[in-house]
Amino acid sequence: GVQTCALPISTSLETMKALVLEFETDYTKFAEKGNKAAGTRARKALQEIRNLAKDIRSEISGAKKEKAA
Repeated sequence: GVQTCALPISTSLETMKALVLEFETDYTKFAEKGNKAAGTRARKALQEIRNLAKDIRSEISGAKKEKAA
């Protein structure tokens, strides 16, 4: 998987795109072929997407507050 941390928004966006592609690949393997390991990887990718989305939301909120100040 891809590691998440405080990144510039453009880097976060590229990371999000990579995670979604990773999820799509593994979910397809799980759904079409019944590959249980791919299902586990798909769930892990979704968790990473969730965590990154939370980080991006915080970055956006912080940027909005800085501009308002």
